[in-house]
Amino acid sequence: MKPKIYITRKLPANLVNQLSSQFDVRMWEKEDVPVPKDVLVEEIKHVDGVISLLTEQIDKEVLDQAHKLQIIANMAVGYDNIDVDYAREIGIIVTNTPDVLTESTADLTFALLMATARRIVEANDYIRNDQWDNWGPYLLAGSDIFGKTIGLVGMGRIGQAVARRAKGFGMSILYHNRNRNLEAEEELQATYTSFEALLANADYIVSLLPLTTETRHKFNKPAFDTMKQSAIFINASRGQVVDEEALFNALHSKQIKAAGLDVFEAEPIRSDHPLVNSPNVVCLPHIGSATIETRTKMIQLCVDNMKDYFFGEGPITPINK
Repeated sequence: MKPKIYITRKLPANLVNQLSSQFDVRMWEKEDVPVPKDVLVEEIKHVDGVISLLTEQIDKEVLDQAHKLQIIANMAVGYDNIDVDYAREIGIIVTNTPDVLTESTADLTFALLMATARRIVEANDYIRNDQWDNWGPYLLAGSDIFGKTIGLVGMGRIGQAVARRAKGFGMSILYHNRNRNLEAEEELQATYTSFEALLANADYIVSLLPLTTETRHKFNKPAFDTMKQSAIFINASRGQVVDEEALFNALHSKQIKAAGLDVFEAEPIRSDHPLVNSPNVVCLPHIGSATIETRTKMIQLCVDNMKDYFFGEGPITPINK
């Protein structure tokens, strides 16, 4: 009997078809709408494997219904949407998709930094709204990037990739991480510093943190109060590492200059969100790894994890083996 798999979002047929000969595959047939929790709970009762997205909260309540489940292949690097510890406790393997999205996420992170610093979105809207009547020496003047100091909070693979891009702009690199990254220090001349010193000295503060109990609301009022008034804050990690009320107040009071955000505490957000309506904020809809090439590689790695777990030598990228 073939192992049964449930896929929580409609994926390209050419990738799903790779599973068809070896697995009994069921799939939520909508591409842009997450599977409802009650549907996920019912489906998970009957399957041996799940390919999930970060939109699916696979918590203890869901896992308690997973009587046959052996593996969850999560299409993301982060896995805060899954109760990984409980999954391990009941014998379920969880995998993620590291490495394949590093460079595209770093591209987007630096693009967000540049767009925020140089007020690119605001300038585009300025023309769209027929506001460009004259030219002035400080018209939509932004902040320099070349030669400034970037502070990376989180120096994993993506942090190092962002640092390489910063080097191309002649930036000085500060970083704070749970552990020192000697490779980054040697290769990129990055300087390890305390979180507080990074906040006080960096012109650009970039969050690349995973979401944990320790990092939740890491960027709070005291953090924003420590930053320069000219500082620009970028978050391309997880929305919950930021206290959004504290960020809004810091922007509104001009405690910091601007922010670029790809992630938010509760997603999706709408046009009435306070940060969306702040002129010194660039908001993106969680598209850090959203290139055709990278998303295809992420799905392929999920497929390969599933195949190798059941018919190979074991999953390729297990989190909780």
